[in-house]
Amino acid sequence: MDDARHMLLALDLARKGLGTTSPNPMVGAVVVKSGKVVGQGYHRRAGEAHAEALALGMAGKKAKGATLYVTLEPCVHQGRTPPCLEAILGAGIKEVVCAMKDPNPLVNGLGISGLRKTGVKVRLGLLEGEARRLNEVYIKFTETGRPFVTLKTAMTLDGRIAAPNGESQWISGAEALRFAHELRRRADAVLVGIGTVMADDPQLTVRLVKKGIKKGPLRVVLDSRLAIPEKALILKEQDQARTIVATTPPGGSSAKAGRLRAMGAEVWELRKTTRGQVSFPNLIKRLREEGVTSLLIEGGSRVNASALSAGVVDKVCAVVAPMLLGGGKAIPFIEDLGIQLLRGAIQLHSLKAEKMGRDILLEAYVGKGRTR
Repeated sequence: MDDARHMLLALDLARKGLGTTSPNPMVGAVVVKSGKVVGQGYHRRAGEAHAEALALGMAGKKAKGATLYVTLEPCVHQGRTPPCLEAILGAGIKEVVCAMKDPNPLVNGLGISGLRKTGVKVRLGLLEGEARRLNEVYIKFTETGRPFVTLKTAMTLDGRIAAPNGESQWISGAEALRFAHELRRRADAVLVGIGTVMADDPQLTVRLVKKGIKKGPLRVVLDSRLAIPEKALILKEQDQARTIVATTPPGGSSAKAGRLRAMGAEVWELRKTTRGQVSFPNLIKRLREEGVTSLLIEGGSRVNASALSAGVVDKVCAVVAPMLLGGGKAIPFIEDLGIQLLRGAIQLHSLKAEKMGRDILLEAYVGKGRTR
């Protein structure tokens, strides 16, 4: 029972790094001696001290003979900070309780074996499921080299994201809107389609949640014909957030592309699909090259359908509002996917529901597999 309580504290500490540690993982650490917490810490930002070093520093001499609870395997390599393994051994820790191995090939298993070789007892796997879910972005990017993609939407109970005239503000309530900005704060990049830009003229900046943010996420617009208005809000505030306009060859006029670049935006010409849309896999590859570990899609029905059809979505976050728009011309959450039979449906798993003000937040992962 005490083990679980101490690891839960370490996980709570790690969560404080949400949105600020990329591309590093979120890590929390707790030093316990004689049943009492004598040190604790969490990784705040890439390049700054690791959780273990902070917890051991707080514990001081009390760390000798103590137990260290940590949410991720301690590192063994020299990066921008010294190896945590050396700090643990130097402090005289007698036992390490670790939630999960670090998938980074520079660490994977080496931290655990290094501790055991020096006589430190190691227990692995306590609350591993919670630890994996916390660092699902880091795990996906480390294991595959591709960003973790979350598709977020706000819709009515009958699955509509806008009225027939395109009106969508606001389907969800104030709590859900703050949640949307929190998702942006955590993401490296946020994406919309040109239809959303034309209909809503979004800024895609983080305005309702300021905690721990220095600069907003990279803003991406899918615009195969380079139709974006030069007065669009998403082209403003380049000092706060970079803007990428992803288009396809020939991607509109070169003069328009030049004007957009002069405004500070970046124009990427990417491979197109048979329907003339920007290729999602090609875009994901380019974002990976930019170091983007997490992408938040806030698209309309066409963008949502394209992302799901391309198989790039890892997680769906749907805010469901207690209202009905009916069928007809009201805009659905997803455009037609061409699925004819139930056995062809896109499968979701690990569904979680949460009350969010007047709305319900539904979260689930795409495809089969273990819970992250």
